[in-house]
Amino acid sequence: MDRLGLFPAVWLEEERQPRVHAYYFKQWERYDMAYHRHDSTEIMYVISGVCEVWLQEGHSAVPEGIELKKGEFILLNANAEHRLIVRDTCRMLNVEFGPAAHGSAVPSIKRLAEEDGPLHGLLVSNRPYVVLRDPEEVYHALKSLVLELDAGGLDGGTLGQLLLCQLLIRIARLKQEAAGDPERQAALYVKMSAAYLYENYDRDIRVKDAAAAVNLHPGYLQRLFKAQTGRTLMEYLTAIRMEKAKMLLLRTDIPVSDIPDYVGVGSRSYFHALFKKHTGLTPVAFRHSIDAHRWREG
Repeated sequence: MDRLGLFPAVWLEEERQPRVHAYYFKQWERYDMAYHRHDSTEIMYVISGVCEVWLQEGHSAVPEGIELKKGEFILLNANAEHRLIVRDTCRMLNVEFGPAAHGSAVPSIKRLAEEDGPLHGLLVSNRPYVVLRDPEEVYHALKSLVLELDAGGLDGGTLGQLLLCQLLIRIARLKQEAAGDPERQAALYVKMSAAYLYENYDRDIRVKDAAAAVNLHPGYLQRLFKAQTGRTLMEYLTAIRMEKAKMLLLRTDIPVSDIPDYVGVGSRSYFHALFKKHTGLTPVAFRHSIDAHRWREG
């Protein structure tokens, strides 16, 4: 019997390429699945809600339960006996895949692992599963793969093969980052929360919203963020908003009075005060100075 690691040894012993066997979105509601195993390596990605994945490595082993929240996923070996429990609601994206004969222009997993240290480390991991927190890079790779499979079938063609290999490399690098020292882990949380701020700067958001997005206590995230960036979360958010406001004033004809709404600052007077503090000019003066500069150049 092959070793019960994340991947069977054949991935590194022979020229194989990964091939998707199944993929699906599923909204689970108060569900209790029986223990089972299947022939595919599986990625279970939580889009929203909470679920529990229970693993049993042998009949005499004590089951091991892992809670997964939004933005977290588990990579399971094909041989791992497991079950899913959803106590309330959980939406997931599942992708199941395994090794197939190498027959495309894309290098085999064996060849890629020879060039990429993190991928090699993922393939030789001796645990039957890994749980990771995603800064949305894996989810974007998963969605790109699923869209390509929807268009071209389970084979996916050359692009599908490239996307599946890219997905495995991203997971491998994320695993390497998570296994690093506490400083690296802190940097990952800061990166994730900064990404949240960039994606939501136009909304009325607070520290607790960013903290919830990365599953950390607001006070703890504040300390990590200040230590890593030298600024508080709200100072960082304000800087993003002011840069976006400068871009809108420079590149668009949006009325100055409407700019605060585009950058998530509800009060116009407060926006004007913030903008002048960061640039030394009012929004109107900033736009006029740009217009005057353009006129002189013309």
